[in-house]
Amino acid sequence: MNKLTFRSSKGKILFIIIVLVIAFVGVQFIHPEIKNPPVTADFVAPPDVSAIIKRACYDCHSNETNLSWYDKIAPVYWGVAAHVKQGREGLNFSNWKKMAPADQKAKLWEIVNQIAAGAMPIKSYELVHPAAKVSSEDFAVLKKYVKEMAPKNKPEDTAKTNAVTKQYKQWQNGKIMVSSLPKALNGITYIPDYKNWQAISTTERFDNGTMRVIFANDIAVKAIKDDNIHPWPNGAIFAKVAWDQNEDKDGNVKTGAFKQVEYMIKDDQKYSSTKGWGFARFKTPKMVPYGKTLLFANECINCHRPQKDADFVFTQPIKH
Repeated sequence: MNKLTFRSSKGKILFIIIVLVIAFVGVQFIHPEIKNPPVTADFVAPPDVSAIIKRACYDCHSNETNLSWYDKIAPVYWGVAAHVKQGREGLNFSNWKKMAPADQKAKLWEIVNQIAAGAMPIKSYELVHPAAKVSSEDFAVLKKYVKEMAPKNKPEDTAKTNAVTKQYKQWQNGKIMVSSLPKALNGITYIPDYKNWQAISTTERFDNGTMRVIFANDIAVKAIKDDNIHPWPNGAIFAKVAWDQNEDKDGNVKTGAFKQVEYMIKDDQKYSSTKGWGFARFKTPKMVPYGKTLLFANECINCHRPQKDADFVFTQPIKH
């Protein structure tokens, strides 16, 4: 290489470096604002629980976002801003007291579930914010707190026994028959055939004393057998059915009164706005559609968002 060629190459490298520096400086001015509105209804819990939640969750799930210096540098800042926006939409601890007590318990149960599944805190965030890591000791504290808030099962609970007996009699007398298939606001119709689908998993909601069975249609069952669940194929449908937990004098637990059925329907085109899944919930034996506006589906996907790597599905099928 002669001197002229060397100088030319050196000049090109210097030019590229200058362009990159200018571009880097330029993108720093593209800064979507992260506002911290006043806190009016903050999360309240015992000091040990509150300390864990604030350390691990508040940067993305409250109005008290505290950015480190490296969080403020674009393009990292853009990702942080998106996480905060999505995090507050799904759960904002600064608005905690505005939630009904039952909803608070449900959210705490979701938090414990998501931590157990490794979905929260988000690993990429935890990597550069090690203080947000939830240790096994932290997790034990949170789980104990949530369990203590849960309703206690009473053996041969008269109220629960009467509730399921009443439902059964109403069903026998045709008083709770669904004459026409109800439809959710997003157009999803109640699917009664779920009762003939295969059960693929079970789950317990210790926050509200219910037990649940997840059923899958033929497409979902085939996907499980073929290990074709990353992502799930279009047409896969899950039905999660919830009942009260009834306990007999010997401690055996069985289904009590029917509470609700929830559906997840995979169609990556039709439901692209909710990550390819259509959501619907029908409550009580009369199958009353859940939700006052179309935004109810956003509640569902915001809850499932941490499970992005599992195609937004929390409960994985039981392997045989």
